[in-house]
Amino acid sequence: MKKILPFAALLLVVFATNAQQVSSKAKAVRMLAYARPEYQVKDVKVYADTMTVFSLADYPIYPLGKWNNVEQFITNNQLLWYRESGYKRFYDTMTVAVNTLKRLDGTNINVYRSIWTDKLEMIYAKITDSAVVLDNGIRVGMSKEDVFKVVFKSYPKSYTNEINVLKVIAGAAEVGEIYTFKGNHLRHIQIVSKYKYY
Repeated sequence: MKKILPFAALLLVVFATNAQQVSSKAKAVRMLAYARPEYQVKDVKVYADTMTVFSLADYPIYPLGKWNNVEQFITNNQLLWYRESGYKRFYDTMTVAVNTLKRLDGTNINVYRSIWTDKLEMIYAKITDSAVVLDNGIRVGMSKEDVFKVVFKSYPKSYTNEINVLKVIAGAAEVGEIYTFKGNHLRHIQIVSKYKYY
């Protein structure tokens, strides 16, 4: 009897773990069905407290909108930015001209102008200022429910209760937005890129 109890406990742990994995997969499949058509969502993954949405839309690639230069972006959003220009090296031996826009709260956005697209392309951003609004309407301080409603038409609220990080990634996984929640509100937005610049 003493030998059977540890074995039974082990089986219970294995079955509980498998049930959780199936549950995460089921959530991902259902969330895919709820995705808004404009996001062109091709896959959804749920792992622990993170949901990753793979999108073919322009939103992850141009989270601040499409701009020909930094001046257009600054003029359009009418916020006071501290601007630094310089050169940065990325991934390989290339060095590119980068504009860094900063706000007093620590928000910073790094962009460069691509010679291939003639648009401002994102390198990196960390946004903590609620005055900075992404092209899709998301801003720091929004409720978790309102952020998810931007990407999904509707969904069971229980599917997002345990989610603390929502990643919306471009189809090629080169550019994406990472929304981090604290409690029920959006704490900060991070924009990441793996582009080979220029």
